[in-house]
Amino acid sequence: MKHAEAAKPDLLIVDDDPLITDTLNFVLSRDFSVYVADSRTQVKSLLRQLDQPPQLALIDLGLPPTPHHPDEGFRLISELIAHSPGIKIVVLSGQSDETNARHARTLGAIDFVAKPCEPETLKGLLLRALEISDAELGAAADGGLMGKSLLIEKLRQQISQFANAPFPVLIEGESGSGKELVAQSLHRMSQRASRPFLALNCAAISPNLVEPTLFGYVKGSFTGATTSRAGYFEDAKDSTLFLDEIGELPLELQAKLLRVLENGEFQRVGETQSRVSNARVVAATNRDMRQEIRAGRFRADLYHRLSVFTINVPALRDLGEDKRALLDHYREFYARQARVDPFELDASALDVWLDYSFPGNVRELRNIVIRLTTKFSGQRVSVEQLQSELDMENLDIELPGLAAGQDFKSVLEAAKRHLQLQKSFNLDHTIAQWERGYVEAALMITQGNLTQAAKLLGIHRTTLYSRMQGYANPGEDAKMPRPASK
Repeated sequence: MKHAEAAKPDLLIVDDDPLITDTLNFVLSRDFSVYVADSRTQVKSLLRQLDQPPQLALIDLGLPPTPHHPDEGFRLISELIAHSPGIKIVVLSGQSDETNARHARTLGAIDFVAKPCEPETLKGLLLRALEISDAELGAAADGGLMGKSLLIEKLRQQISQFANAPFPVLIEGESGSGKELVAQSLHRMSQRASRPFLALNCAAISPNLVEPTLFGYVKGSFTGATTSRAGYFEDAKDSTLFLDEIGELPLELQAKLLRVLENGEFQRVGETQSRVSNARVVAATNRDMRQEIRAGRFRADLYHRLSVFTINVPALRDLGEDKRALLDHYREFYARQARVDPFELDASALDVWLDYSFPGNVRELRNIVIRLTTKFSGQRVSVEQLQSELDMENLDIELPGLAAGQDFKSVLEAAKRHLQLQKSFNLDHTIAQWERGYVEAALMITQGNLTQAAKLLGIHRTTLYSRMQGYANPGEDAKMPRPASK
């Protein structure tokens, strides 16, 4: 029996080749409600017109304005994940782009296929991706927080300590580290647990719609407001309101949010009557908010109000043996979901797993397990098979610095491990990355003062400046701190 049109899952196809998009649209529209875009800019415009984000996306890495270069595709993957963390992204890649495709999976894509690809193969992959459910992923004990490391134990203690307090909580952590899971745990362990947990991703809404979404609006207050509607603060009432990606909140709205946090008062757009909300606000960000304040993009008074309690979610690379616990949990979970036998890692592959830094954190780990379950169910996975799923080009092996009197053996062992695990090693690139890391660290410590940073590094100020000039890369967003005049 054919599903009704409205029941079709939404699929976003992003490619700048009209022949490809027309062909895929024709074939896939029988099973999906297809939306087509040819650039990152067009995707952002399209998302603002949709009531709900699509469940699936099929993305070509080589998008304009830089055709055949993956930067725009990488940025789009990150933005789509920020807009809708539950979206399933499949990457289209050229045969020679395996390295870029691996990096795309690190950012959150669940898989990639090489061009050219049969549309029927794509359809099967997309339908299987739909079966991947995020439900029950938090089914483990302790609010879904897996692991026994000291960092996870500290995280559990903070959640338990802060759960019933009425004050805001700011959750900080890298993308994919599980900030929303922490927010849900705070809600589940609080006296508000019987009420709905409301979540709003501030990066997922057009800036001009954030205010009516948060505070509601009255009929006729703006074009398209054909009826009055409550906002998130009104709906949250005495429950928990989770504001994800709080760093994306427009500066002009930050004062209004501050007012709600201070006295609970807000107004719907288009009315003068004040309303009151007792919602407990939990916010999250993967940005350095102190840097955002210095740059003038975030109000210091709002930051201090939001961070009455602060929880730092650790990166997966810092959790040691917890990587093994997460591996065991997710491979069993996805094997049950797919009705197949779970895979196993051989001893050498497990060593690589425990050494891998997982730059995409738990989200990346889950996606890797999904792919291994699909490809190697019931099998023993070798080092080579595992490495084909990892972003080995960006492998982060920790090389200790040489403190005074430190044994050189520790550096030697780490270097050996680095060379054995990384497929294509370049000594000049590695040394340059370390040098840049120390330069950036010195500039951060000294708040951009070149003279003081040079003194920390043991080099002359002019030498530091010339090396900084060498780091400049036109077309990239500047990440180095702005140096002070002295």
